[in-house]
Amino acid sequence: MLRIYQNSYRRTAKRAVVYSTKVACCNHSTLCSITSHPRRPPHSQHASGNGRYRRHEEFLLAGNPARGWSIPPPSRGYGMLVVRILRGALKLRYLVLGGAIGGGVSLSKKYEDWKDGLPDMKWLQDAMPQGERWSQFSKNLLEVGAVVKNAIDIAKEDLASKTTVAALGITTDESRKKFEMMQNQVETLQTEIMNVQIKYQKELEKMEKENRDLRTQFLLLKTNKKTSAKKIKKSLIDMYSEVLDELTGYDTGYTMADHLPRVVVVGDQSSGKTSVLESIAKARIFPRGSGEMMTRAPVKVTLAEGPYHVAQFRDSEREYDLTKESDLAELRREVEFRMRASVRGGKTVSNEVISMTVKGPGLQRMVLVDLPGIISTMTVDMASDTKDSIHQMTKHYMSNPNAIILCIQDGSVDAERSNVTDLVMQCDPLGRRTIFVLTKVDLAEELADPERIRKILSGKLFPMKALGYYAVVTGRGRKDDSIEAIRQYEEDFFKNSKLFHRRGVIMPHQVTSRNLSMAVSDRFWKMVRETIEQQADAFKATRFNLETEWKNNFPRLRESGRDELFDKAKGEILDEVVTLSQISAKKWDDTLNTKLWEKLSNYVFENIYLPAAQSDSFNTMVDIKLRQWAEQALPAKSVEAGWEALQQEFISLMDHSKKSQDHDGIFDQLKAAVVDEAIRRHSWEDKAIDMLRVIQLNTLEDRFVHDKAEWDQAVKFLETSVNAKLVQTEETLAQMFGPGQMRRLTHWQYLTQDQQKRRSVKNELDKILKNDAKHLPTLSYDELTTVRKNVQRENVDVDTDYIRQTWFPVYRKHFLHQALQRAKECRKAYYLYTQQGAECEISCSDVVLFWRIQQVIKITGNALRQQVINREARRLDKEIKAVLDEFSEDDDKKAHLLTGKRVLLAEELIKVRQIQEKLEEFINSLNQEK
Repeated sequence: MLRIYQNSYRRTAKRAVVYSTKVACCNHSTLCSITSHPRRPPHSQHASGNGRYRRHEEFLLAGNPARGWSIPPPSRGYGMLVVRILRGALKLRYLVLGGAIGGGVSLSKKYEDWKDGLPDMKWLQDAMPQGERWSQFSKNLLEVGAVVKNAIDIAKEDLASKTTVAALGITTDESRKKFEMMQNQVETLQTEIMNVQIKYQKELEKMEKENRDLRTQFLLLKTNKKTSAKKIKKSLIDMYSEVLDELTGYDTGYTMADHLPRVVVVGDQSSGKTSVLESIAKARIFPRGSGEMMTRAPVKVTLAEGPYHVAQFRDSEREYDLTKESDLAELRREVEFRMRASVRGGKTVSNEVISMTVKGPGLQRMVLVDLPGIISTMTVDMASDTKDSIHQMTKHYMSNPNAIILCIQDGSVDAERSNVTDLVMQCDPLGRRTIFVLTKVDLAEELADPERIRKILSGKLFPMKALGYYAVVTGRGRKDDSIEAIRQYEEDFFKNSKLFHRRGVIMPHQVTSRNLSMAVSDRFWKMVRETIEQQADAFKATRFNLETEWKNNFPRLRESGRDELFDKAKGEILDEVVTLSQISAKKWDDTLNTKLWEKLSNYVFENIYLPAAQSDSFNTMVDIKLRQWAEQALPAKSVEAGWEALQQEFISLMDHSKKSQDHDGIFDQLKAAVVDEAIRRHSWEDKAIDMLRVIQLNTLEDRFVHDKAEWDQAVKFLETSVNAKLVQTEETLAQMFGPGQMRRLTHWQYLTQDQQKRRSVKNELDKILKNDAKHLPTLSYDELTTVRKNVQRENVDVDTDYIRQTWFPVYRKHFLHQALQRAKECRKAYYLYTQQGAECEISCSDVVLFWRIQQVIKITGNALRQQVINREARRLDKEIKAVLDEFSEDDDKKAHLLTGKRVLLAEELIKVRQIQEKLEEFINSLNQEK
């Protein structure tokens, strides 16, 4: 068996080599996953601080254990040599995982090739994705892309229309309205595009993660043995960059221990600041706009040496090949998208850091932070606080006492127009950590006085001081120029420039982007070595203080951060959702019937019972009203009652869990927010209304009470409902007529003037009801006149509307008392009802009406209970899970819902531990490099 497996493994390895060669020869536009090309070598590391590189042959022989490479066995040396020769001859360059589609197709194809060489393991088919699944997802992604493209085209057309209207100077009201409508459409489309892009990005990241997980599982199953994950060996600059990423947001004001060096790139808007950074990175990695602010958020760029010129975002696995224009364009679009996504609430700039790594041959190791350009005037499309926000952000980064300030000055404009030099001088008056860079020197040579430029570069023009002064050329006015062409143009310019040869005071090492990057890198690493030990000691002290504070305040609890607390709360919420399905049918029936009558009782009395009692034909009016009710409002009200009952039971379970001994109050706010959001999103299925309408109409068609037990229940239901309505009516009367005589004497209360007038009118109305117990619900004109004249004798002047307002609750109380009397008489009249029917001596139509209402409530409650148990509880469960998934990815939401000293202290302690561990790891590696 072992021999068979070894032979299968050799065949699989050969297929992998052949497949990799085929992929290398395919069209360059095809997306290839790194998992499909096992022969691609990883990026090499910098050999030492002096800029030398490892020999390529040593790299090939030694491999890279960080990505699972190892020294090939002697028996396969010849085969590996052939592979190296082919790779060198064909100059194989593969793309890193560029998207879920390409990665999925490559993984699926590779799996089919390897499957032939494996033992019979058909059960793996359940664990691996099928081709239809990837095809369907690819189709969906293409549809999303088409939607985004159409939205962008529409937005462009609207913007063009907006520009045309502005250019023509149209000022009519109609044109202004059209302009406002187009502007609103553009804003709406931009929001929709942003949402689609965010959803698309999340899907890509999700599929990339699934792709990696599947690849790992497959390789583990293929080798048929447990392999321990090898620790990835990172470069010094990568380790240092991770430390800075951990510090992002921890020490926002540099008031604690975050004094680690960074190269902060500052300058006026359009001064060439971004171009300098691109020249140092040797790639056009940032979006550009003519005269428009493009840098809207800090961009942290970690530069490192490597065999391939690639870029990668911190929170993404995708690598962009910077030697390909298509990847560069995608990278610039992604940077612009992240910048615009970080700007919220009508702001123009954001403090959220966009972190990326750029690796390539000849790059100097350093960490640069590109900031928005300093502006002196704001445009109408900017937020009102944009200028101050940029100043505060720039000061924030330059306030770090160990930050290296790369001050960019546009050489083609007058020096007096500069805003950045004064700002730099405030933060670094002695110039101990400032490097001055004069850009666009080729334009300055034509426009400015040569002597003035020499003064600038010798530090004699500006009052600010600096460690060094450099002159660079970062372009020649052509957007399509490559970095290589720009660098060659720069070299030629400084060789032939009149400013920088013979009698010029500028030294050769003060010019070109190459010399600038080397000088900044040297200064950066010198400052890192001087300060890193001190920063590590500061974090050790901070950690000790935090651990002591935790032990004093929470001695029996473990330090749990927000992520861990959220996972625990998530488990408790899901457990309570499961408990919802275990509620008994009887409890559901009681809750639903109670909630239904709360929703329906007012309509039954106001729109059916009382109007029918006023008519000559009670039963006919009842039939008409009930049918109209069942065809229109009743089904929707029933669904509303069912949803409120489901909500009530779920909240009741949540409240009951608070009484347990294991309850942790820190989760209450989070649980309430999750439940509220899930309830807000959840809606009852639409088809439930149609189903309820049918059964309710059928139930109301039955007009005959079947047995004595149902009759007694109907009488009891009538009495209970009328008594409840009578209590409400008496409360209304108490507010209208004031307290009685006994309460006024015992509680020292008095009647208001209006209450005295109401009492006078009530006395006259009581006389009318006393004389005619079967009085109609309305007063005649003669009765209104009589009441008004009678109260005038008591010096009370009222109008007819005032009398009618008083009559309504008085008559209702009278009517409800009569209804109770009829119910009492009908309690023992069931057999008369069955024998004589509608012609019974005792009128029991009220009982029959409430029996029909009671039957509808029972049938509706039973249908709603089945819907809750079979459908709605499960749908609510899905809604809650979806809300929990969204909250888990929203750090701001978790920070808002999980608060308190315990959480804040634990979060800070965990963060400090992580930073200290990474600092110590970096220091050990730094000492080894020395």
